[in-house]
Amino acid sequence: MNTITNRQAICDVLLTAAEKDRDIVVTCSDSRGSASLAPFADRFPKQFVELGIAEQNLVTVSAGLAAMGKKVFAASPASFLSTRSYEQAKVDVAYSHTNVTLIGISGGVSYGALGMTHHSCQDIAAMAALPGMRVYLPSDRFQTAKLIEALLLDEDPAYVRVSRSATEDVYDEHMPFTLNKANRIVPSERKQYDAAIITCGELVPYAVKAAQTLEREGIAVQVIDMYCVKPLDEEAVLAAAANSRILLTAEEHAPQGGLGAAVCQLICEKHPMKVVQRALPDGHIIPGNNREIFAYYGLDDTGLAEEIRRQLQDLG
Repeated sequence: MNTITNRQAICDVLLTAAEKDRDIVVTCSDSRGSASLAPFADRFPKQFVELGIAEQNLVTVSAGLAAMGKKVFAASPASFLSTRSYEQAKVDVAYSHTNVTLIGISGGVSYGALGMTHHSCQDIAAMAALPGMRVYLPSDRFQTAKLIEALLLDEDPAYVRVSRSATEDVYDEHMPFTLNKANRIVPSERKQYDAAIITCGELVPYAVKAAQTLEREGIAVQVIDMYCVKPLDEEAVLAAAANSRILLTAEEHAPQGGLGAAVCQLICEKHPMKVVQRALPDGHIIPGNNREIFAYYGLDDTGLAEEIRRQLQDLG
């Protein structure tokens, strides 16, 4: 069982990179501990800025540092980063095209029992709506590390959402990775599949387990790890649509404006077929840890497998 969180993977990559690149700067809003960035602050105090509980200042100061040639990674709870500082993300980062990576920690329902005030179930829709802002939800520690390494090499704005708890490993250190290209995971290679699950972030391990369960039942399922929600890997979506009977999207987000909506928009325009959206409800979410919440709303491996069985049965 993996115990290394995606936020720790981010810190590890930045620690290594900052040894050679003094332009890397990390900013936090009283979140160095919860973001697992305390080791970076300890080792590189001159490359770390603590803004306190002031998310608007966090983003604006980060943009200012980037305008002076720094590569800035700004970390704060996703629930606050995507709401309190939305105007600053829009104007100072996206519109001004500054080299800032906004890291939304404890995304989705990671804060579970703290309830709706701490959930970030609208952040994908909000950030994806900003022209020039890319949106990424890596699945495990290995993909997270590859993503941060890639973002260190470019100068475009990005929003990265990671979970609070450790995610089960989907990949290893030798995983293939191309920025803005989805990863395809299959129990076995086939020319045709009964279904494709297009998902991202913390739900990817559940989707893989569901595919493995269904494989043992003779149901062929491919998983598309769409960590790059924006820009959406349209080629991967259309390829899955071409060789699958149904598409199912699964996301830790509200039904509106997220991964499912982006997939449906593309499919409606370029390859009309049935798409089943599974997401968190448009309403108050039950309290509990993330596993309990996923299970309740049918977003765990059991729920996803059952949904595919039901959809295939309806198709006949």
